[in-house]
Amino acid sequence: MPAERTDPKLYIDGQWIGGNGRDTIPVIDPATGEAIGDLPVATAADLDRALQSAASAWPTWSATPAVERGRLLRRAAENFRSRRESIARMLTQEEGKPLSEALVEVDGAAGHIEWMAEEGRRGYGRVVAGPAGIRQTVLKRPFGVAAAFAPWNFPATTPARKLSASLAAGCCCILKAPEETPLTAMEMVRSFVEAGVPRGVINLVWGVPADISTHLIASPVVRKVSFTGSTAVGRQLAALAAAAVKPITMELGGHAPVLVFDDVDVEQVVRLCIASKYRNAGQVCVSPTRFYVHERIYDRFVSAFAQAVSGLKLGNGLDDGTQMGPLANTRRLAAVENTVADLRYAGARLVVGGERLDRAGNFFSPTVFADVPPTARAMREEPFGPIALLLPFRDEEAVIEQANALPYGLAAYAFTRDAGRQLRLSEKLDTGMLGLNTFFINGPETPWGGVKESGYGSEGATEGLEAYQTTRLVVQTSQF
Repeated sequence: MPAERTDPKLYIDGQWIGGNGRDTIPVIDPATGEAIGDLPVATAADLDRALQSAASAWPTWSATPAVERGRLLRRAAENFRSRRESIARMLTQEEGKPLSEALVEVDGAAGHIEWMAEEGRRGYGRVVAGPAGIRQTVLKRPFGVAAAFAPWNFPATTPARKLSASLAAGCCCILKAPEETPLTAMEMVRSFVEAGVPRGVINLVWGVPADISTHLIASPVVRKVSFTGSTAVGRQLAALAAAAVKPITMELGGHAPVLVFDDVDVEQVVRLCIASKYRNAGQVCVSPTRFYVHERIYDRFVSAFAQAVSGLKLGNGLDDGTQMGPLANTRRLAAVENTVADLRYAGARLVVGGERLDRAGNFFSPTVFADVPPTARAMREEPFGPIALLLPFRDEEAVIEQANALPYGLAAYAFTRDAGRQLRLSEKLDTGMLGLNTFFINGPETPWGGVKESGYGSEGATEGLEAYQTTRLVVQTSQF
């Protein structure tokens, strides 16, 4: 059955714009290798039009009462959720993850928009006590026009966070959506447009990433930048923002350690680890990657882990029963192959998988390596694929040091029944987010962000709204 085709469109100054003579990029279904659409590449003139449109819309949008902005955001969430089945199928077709995961993502994205619709009403300031006859007021004001850059691995969640927070704060947003997965972002923007968000408040562009980021960040119209993606690209955008003295929120790569102590139910922890590790084929910034397992339960853990991974069902995400889909693009497929080759060369013990599947699409078997030496590149660089690295440990302090050794600090996880140990880990693990006896660390009401080379600033929660607000001090006196 041929892939269902949908040609994405730019959304600029209140108009949907197709190819119309522009260069195009094919959108590929990673499960079949078939083209499912042609992506129009935004020109410099398109970007200038988006900038002017957002600049013109901002005075009115920022003056719109927060209650009214929230009403429009709630309606957008309802629109997005009302098409959950069709959007989820579209998401699976362009990104590859199983339909069950896509449905969860669509619902979660709508939840982020709903939550921020309410949080936008709580942009609190404060009155500061001062000398007699002086009133000192601290106000929270929207930055202005925001440029938001979203990745391909979560085509609904990340745009939802950026659009909802910026609009709730009173900013206009130019969204640079991912070229690999444009269709879900287009449907999200459509949900906002149909909700009644005024012309110019949202613009949607894509094309040549470096050209777009350079053009937008350099523009004096843009006052705030938000980026989710790799650390390498994040460095480049941070430099552009620094040159223009613009604030930027950065959610970058991770290399999440998992500490498994010997007081746990091994089989239960293994089930949780498998579900989290191979979600979206491991293409998740907070995916558990380095599994440090206490030596007393290490052999049992490796055996149970390998058995569970061997039973995972790979396939097209639209097929019933699929537990892991393909990698999202051929670049990731080549990167995972290179990582496995290096692990073999370094002397790691291959337990399960390690091979590309001989079939159409970007399929790679879920893979487990045990006894991984520190010299392996995968111990220093984020694998970002279906590869689990298992290592034994003996001492709590030593394993904390190992977990903290990398320059990344997005997420970490630990499993133990010892309440005292949980407290020590929460103090000593150097990470932006920590899951103790759980891998669920994502909710609209909690902040999302890392430390060290995993970025700075947060999305989601109160912190996500504040990221699009600047602080203004007003000192007032009746004496003059």
